[in-house]
Amino acid sequence: MMHNWFECKIRYDKVMEDGKSKKVTEPYLVDALSFTEAEARIIEEMAPFISGEFTVSDIKRANYTELFTSDDDNVDKWFKVKLYFITLDEKTGIEKKSATNMLVQAADLRDAVKKLDEGMKGSMADYEIACVTETTIMDVYPFDVNKKQSENGAVVESEVRKFIQSFPEGIKTTTTVGGKSVVIDKTGKDTVVTPLKEEQNDIRGDD
Repeated sequence: MMHNWFECKIRYDKVMEDGKSKKVTEPYLVDALSFTEAEARIIEEMAPFISGEFTVSDIKRANYTELFTSDDDNVDKWFKVKLYFITLDEKTGIEKKSATNMLVQAADLRDAVKKLDEGMKGSMADYEIACVTETTIMDVYPFDVNKKQSENGAVVESEVRKFIQSFPEGIKTTTTVGGKSVVIDKTGKDTVVTPLKEEQNDIRGDD
């Protein structure tokens, strides 16, 4: 299956290990057909997990031809591996190298190389590793066709995705994401997502 990766940056107040809140910007990778769908998908993924307001501060295309994930839940680092595929020109006998980037989920640099080699076992192509670099990517969200299937098997868009994709720039409105009511504000340069506070109906209690 062909993937179309976008790197989305999310800016929000994160509670650190010392209990203090700090403004951070974290990159996430999503598989989407367009910039608009990438924005919708990252809002859909992040809204249930971020308690406060967050901003989609940047979206750009990410050029990865292959993704190798890990089954180990404790492995949470992502490494960019630049490969050269080596082909031989039969007429001239000259080797030709073509560069490509791959993303590997691994514990460290050595583990990344090991996992890449394991993932490439089925490939008949000759390759060499040019460099391995640890990225700052926090998580990766591939396209999940099962998530988009209705009960009768038809492929359907999620409501929030349909909503955001039809959502023009310069508008501010309310929708529900992951069971949470949020305000999506597209009136500024960046898209800002703010959760709606639940109405406190039982403030008085049983005095």
